[in-house]
Amino acid sequence: MKKDSVEKDSFFSGISSVVKDYARINWPCIILVAAACLITMILALVRNAAAPGGFTDTKFFSSLVYHALVCCLVFFFCSKVYFPDGFEAREIATECVFYLLTYTLTLIGGVYGNFAGEYSICIIIPAVFCVYMTAIIFGQTNALFFSIILSLSVFECTSWGLLPFFYTLATCLAAARIVRTIKTRSAMVLVSVIQALVNVFFYEIIKFVFKHSFSSALYVIPGVAFNGFISGILCLGMLTPLEIILNTASPFRLLELSDMNSAVLKRLFSTAPGTYTHSVAVAQLAENACREINANALLARVASYYHDIGKMDNPEYFTENQGGEENLHDNLNPSLSVSIIRSHVRKGVEKARELRLPRQVINIISEHHGNQVISFFYNEAKQKDPSVTPEDYSYMGKPPSTKESAVVLLADTVEAACRSLQNKSVPSIEKFVDTLVKGKLEGGQLNNSSLTFKEIDLIKKSFVQFLAGYYHSRIKYPDQKEEKEKTEVSVPEKKMESAEHVEAKKKAPSKTKTGTSKAKSASGTKTKSSASGKKSASKKKTASKGE
Repeated sequence: MKKDSVEKDSFFSGISSVVKDYARINWPCIILVAAACLITMILALVRNAAAPGGFTDTKFFSSLVYHALVCCLVFFFCSKVYFPDGFEAREIATECVFYLLTYTLTLIGGVYGNFAGEYSICIIIPAVFCVYMTAIIFGQTNALFFSIILSLSVFECTSWGLLPFFYTLATCLAAARIVRTIKTRSAMVLVSVIQALVNVFFYEIIKFVFKHSFSSALYVIPGVAFNGFISGILCLGMLTPLEIILNTASPFRLLELSDMNSAVLKRLFSTAPGTYTHSVAVAQLAENACREINANALLARVASYYHDIGKMDNPEYFTENQGGEENLHDNLNPSLSVSIIRSHVRKGVEKARELRLPRQVINIISEHHGNQVISFFYNEAKQKDPSVTPEDYSYMGKPPSTKESAVVLLADTVEAACRSLQNKSVPSIEKFVDTLVKGKLEGGQLNNSSLTFKEIDLIKKSFVQFLAGYYHSRIKYPDQKEEKEKTEVSVPEKKMESAEHVEAKKKAPSKTKTGTSKAKSASGTKTKSSASGKKSASKKKTASKGE
């Protein structure tokens, strides 16, 4: 009995571990998905009860199987393979609302009015609008999987109609791809026009595949074109409120945050100019590297701009802002110095939350130093007290959990370290970058980032290419060369003069005394001669008067 219970416990614990390792969805998200499926199932049962055949066990069973399939697909799509960051409840809640909107409108359109036909139902399906919103707010991968879920909802709502199902699937996948590179809000107007043409194209192609004539149901063509166009316009109007409510890292929001004239970046420039310059350089490094590995380059750039905003409170305690002046840490205990240094991460997260920065940006700020040891102060403290532990002199954050966060960590390390490099030739930079990245790997800072060795090599090459251009050398002009030669000649002359001056100072007292005595004797002689001259002149005057 004990052996059976142990095997049973190990079996269930094994299943539990597999589920945890595979999926990154929490219990609130599961409850939201289950609630959405329950609502749609109730709507389907009401529709079936009102249908000509009435409510039957077969309809109930088919609806139950469909919703179970939807739940399994959601679980499958929430894999950490596709979404290593996991999901928040508000993200799942938003997609559940979009799912219910599509399901309800399609269900109503299939029962009432002029949209009950197999062709005309395509006019009222709002799936393209929902995919637009999902793709822009939550990302393209999310939108691609959500397109499949919405297509299945249309499939069930239209009593398993293949034409609406394939039409919805094709137009939704196309919509997710069309908006993948969109950069500005005004571009949504052009996207709307393109989507209108795409809707018409897929509508006619699917009709041809199902061997329907092109001339049948021509009135639907303006309807599906209008559906595609109005979906983009509605998305443009609804996007800003949803971005504010959900506080997500959409491309439009990130572009607004990348404005260097924002109040917080201006304050960073005025209070900590060295940190500001460092952040801009880190942003360039991170953006270029993310492009090489197909990560979110815009997110990495924006996070790099804000990753050190916690230094604004005590800028003078960080080397880049000291400007060659006295290092304030020379007069502090290592433990106090460490508490000041690592507090900038905590303060940065607090400021980011006050500014309502997106969650992804805040995560990168909290992870951009990981939990690595602050080696300089740790070694200094170790000399004074051998009992100190590395944990007392480490950052309090977590290692990077995404590729973008790992790239920012590496870019921050490389940019700061390369400033102290004396020989800035390409081989020297390449060797130095390789050493720094290897140190992060050995320290376990990249274990949770899902970066591959191939991607790490691409990142290193990108860093070297940028830094080689950043620290490029220039041709020396003739005037500059002559000045250098003059300077080199004048330096030993000044040294010789100073040495002679020192020797002159040593001999100065004896010479001065001799000179002073000589000057006194000379002045005494001159005084005596002038006095005798005056006496003889007075005698001559007296004699002349007498004559």
